Amino acid sequence: MNPGLEALAALPGVWRGGETATALSVLATGFTELDDCLPGRGWPVGALTEICTQVPGSGEVSLVIPALAALSNGNIDDMGWIAWISPPHSLYPPALAAGGVRLSRLLLAQAADTTDVLWGMEQALRSGSCQAVLGWADKTSERSLRRLQLAAESTRAWAVLYRPAHCLKQASPAALRLRLTAVAEGLEIDVLKNRGGRPGRCRIPQEAIRPDRKQPPRV
Repeated sequence: MNPGLEALAALPGVWRGGETATALSVLATGFTELDDCLPGRGWPVGALTEICTQVPGSGEVSLVIPALAALSNGNIDDMGWIAWISPPHSLYPPALAAGGVRLSRLLLAQAADTTDVLWGMEQALRSGSCQAVLGWADKTSERSLRRLQLAAESTRAWAVLYRPAHCLKQASPAALRLRLTAVAEGLEIDVLKNRGGRPGRCRIPQEAIRPDRKQPPRV
């Protein structure tokens, strides 16, 4: 390989086609059906994940609860905050606690607009104090998305950006892009971009994504 290309390939965050999934650092999703579709069988850590929904409230937050529970109950010496930036609906603490999430590790911030959401996510990621940062935004530039991706890489945090499905028309540097669709049987997940793996589709049963139908609807 050309020396210049070798130097470029050695930079953090550069992925080469054909790299195996074992090179990725991952966090188990808690759903076998989804793990089977992802390289290394989990959410990519130190990277940006985009979760795009056809209809808000389809179970997009329930999808990340098992992973957040694992993070918030890990080794106390390695424990960081889990930051939520501008969720569109009020979080339901009893549901989070029932899912195993330690509420004392959560931070919640409301931003005035999309620009502030992205700024807040980037600052939380670069702080080195957060294990995971979740944000909600609509229109944004590819440059802003790349800044989030680089910020996640810099501190090995898990970044999750929730967006409407129409945003999938825009190119994105995210390591993982999912489209969620609520169906009668549960939650259908299209894996549209999958660094280190291939696109695919899986379905999580209704009883797995929403084990307690008596709980109030949640985002």
